[in-house]
Amino acid sequence: MFLSLPTLTVLIPLVSLAGLFYSASVEENFPQGCTSTTSLCFYSLLLPITIPVYVFFHLWTWMGIKLFRHN
Repeated sequence: MFLSLPTLTVLIPLVSLAGLFYSASVEENFPQGCTSTTSLCFYSLLLPITIPVYVFFHLWTWMGIKLFRHN
């Protein structure tokens, strides 16, 4: 079963947001306690930032390849 790109585009941010809310409800000192890489809170904050950056650079690379081929 392979999920389509529009489904993943909606599903991944929702899962990230759910993880963020979960960390906010479980951690006592939520914003300050997220500095350790061993905590789940750190990765729940890292994931929503990493995914848009990855998508941006992936599209940037794809556009560069398209422009390079057609010139």
